[in-house]
Amino acid sequence: MYEQLRKMEIAEQAEWITRHLVGLNSINGTVGEVRIVREIHQILSTFPYFREHPDHLYLQKIEGDPLGRQNVFAFVEGTGHSDSTVLYHAHIDTVAVEDFGPLKEHAFSPDALEAFFTEYEADPEVREEAQSGDWMFGRGSVDMKSGAAVHIANILYFSEHREELDGNVLLLCNGDEESEHRGIVGALSELNRLKHERNLDFVSAINTDFITPLYDGDPHRYIYTGAAGKILPCFHIYGREVHVGDTLSGIDPNFIAAKLTERIHNRYRLAENIPNELVLPPTCLQQRDTKELYTVQTAISSHLYFNYFIYEETPARILEKLMDEASAACREAETYMKEQFDEYLGVTGLPARNLSWSVDVTTYEDYVDYLGKCGVDVRAVIAKALEDAEGEAGDLRDLSFSIVSALQAADPEKKARVILFFAPPFLPHNYLKADQERDMQIQASVEGVLREMGETTGEQFALRKFFPYLADGSFLSLHETEDELAPLVGNLPEWGNLYTIPFGSIQKLDIPSINMGVYGKDGHKWTERVYKPYSFGILPELIRKTTVSLLKQGAEKRMLEMA
Repeated sequence: MYEQLRKMEIAEQAEWITRHLVGLNSINGTVGEVRIVREIHQILSTFPYFREHPDHLYLQKIEGDPLGRQNVFAFVEGTGHSDSTVLYHAHIDTVAVEDFGPLKEHAFSPDALEAFFTEYEADPEVREEAQSGDWMFGRGSVDMKSGAAVHIANILYFSEHREELDGNVLLLCNGDEESEHRGIVGALSELNRLKHERNLDFVSAINTDFITPLYDGDPHRYIYTGAAGKILPCFHIYGREVHVGDTLSGIDPNFIAAKLTERIHNRYRLAENIPNELVLPPTCLQQRDTKELYTVQTAISSHLYFNYFIYEETPARILEKLMDEASAACREAETYMKEQFDEYLGVTGLPARNLSWSVDVTTYEDYVDYLGKCGVDVRAVIAKALEDAEGEAGDLRDLSFSIVSALQAADPEKKARVILFFAPPFLPHNYLKADQERDMQIQASVEGVLREMGETTGEQFALRKFFPYLADGSFLSLHETEDELAPLVGNLPEWGNLYTIPFGSIQKLDIPSINMGVYGKDGHKWTERVYKPYSFGILPELIRKTTVSLLKQGAEKRMLEMA
C-alpha cells in the first residue's frame, strides 16, 4: 500500500484511501466493522515508520464487545522528545444502506454512484455536483471514512517529517460510533494506559467528523471546539384499560403519550439558550403501546423516548424540566377526559360515577423507593425481568422498559402513572471553558491557525463551540461532578449492570476534542457525498498546522512548569 501512496500528493493519498475504505462494507453492528479495522491496520503496517517501530502500531480488543470489534492505534513519536501528544480520532462504521433502494448493491461504489447521479434529473443540485467531478459519493464517503483517510494521510506525513513535531501524534480509529459508542469507550482504558506508561500529556484531540452547510448558500467551513452530549429520557405510561364500549371511563396511555410528544417533541423552549450555536430541541425517537395483538381493549401501557441534546445543562436540570412537562401533560389530559365524560353523561342521562382521571408522575428512582416501602422485593423483580430477557438479542432501551414494566406490574396500587427514567446511551458534553487557562490557550491557538489558513486559502472559517451532531469526542472529557451525575445514575435502570460509562477514566484523561471535519452533504442519506477540494486539498494542511501549534503550546507549558 505504501508503494502506491508514496508517489502521490497528500490530497491524492486522502482521496485514494477514502475510495478504498468506502469500498469496504462496515455497517454498524456487522462483522464489516471488524474487517475494516484490520484493513486500516494493514495499510498502516506498510508505512516505513511502523516497520521500524512495530510496537507503535497495534490492535486493541474491546472487552465484552458482542462482535469482537477492535480499535487500531498508531503512535508517531516526534524527534523533540516532548510528552505533549495530539490524539487523532475517527470512527469507521457507517449506517445501513437500505435507503439506497435499487442502488443498494452500488452503495459502496463511488464510481457507479457518480455515473448514476450525473444523469439524475430528480435533484438538479446533486446532478450538477456529480457532473463537476468535485464530489465523491457512497455510503461513508462523508460520514466518515474520508475523515479517517485524512488522518491516515497525515500520519504518513508526520511519520516522514518527525522533526516538525514538538511532541507526538496518536491515531485512534474505532467503530460503533453510530450506535452504542463501544469503540471509543473501550479505548479509554488504553488511552489511560498510554498516558501512564509513556507519560503522555494529551494536549487535545482532533476529530474529523463531517461538517455541512447550515443553510442554503452557506459559505462557511465550521470548526468546533467541543461536542454536544446526549441523554435519552424515557416514559413508561400506565393507564386504565377498558373495553371500547366503555372508552370514556378509561385512561388511555396512548393519549397521555400523545400529549407528552406534543409538549416535548421539537419544543424549542426546552432547548438551551446559547447564542450563535446550533442548539437543537428534544426529538421523539419512539412512541408505541405494548399491545401485541389486535383486541377491542384499550392499551394497558405505552412507551416513549426522546433524543435530548446536552450542551451546558446537567442531568438534574433536564430531569426537572421533563417532570414539569409530564405533570402539565397529565393535567391537560385529566381535564380533557373529565370534560368528555361529563358531556357524555349529559347526553346519555346516565348517573355520575365515582371516577378519577388523575395520573401520577414520578421518577424511576422515587418509584423504586416507593415500591420498597410497599414491601415489593425490587431486586427480585428486576432479576426476574432480566432472566426472562436472557438469551434474546435485547436492545438496551427495550430491556430498560422491560425492567420498568415489571416493576409497575408488581405495584400493589395499580394506579395510572407516568414513570420517567433514562436509558442508554448517555454522552457527556465536552467543550472549552472560558475560565480555564488551558482551554483558552487552545482556543487562541485554533483561532490563529484559522486566520492564517483563511488568508492563504480564501476559505471562510467559522469557529463554534458545539459540534451539532453526536460525536465520540464526548467521551474524552467530563465536566459534571459526581453529585451532578447522580440523577442520571439513579434513574437509569441497572446502571453498572446493563450499562455504565467509566466516568473515572474520562476524568483522568480530560482531553478537549476539536472537530475539524471533512466537508460534505447529506450524511446518512443515499445522496451522501464529500467535497474533495476542501476535504482532501485543504483540511489535511489545516489539521497539520493545528497539530504543530498545539504541540508547541503544550511543550512550552511543560517547560514553564519544570522551570
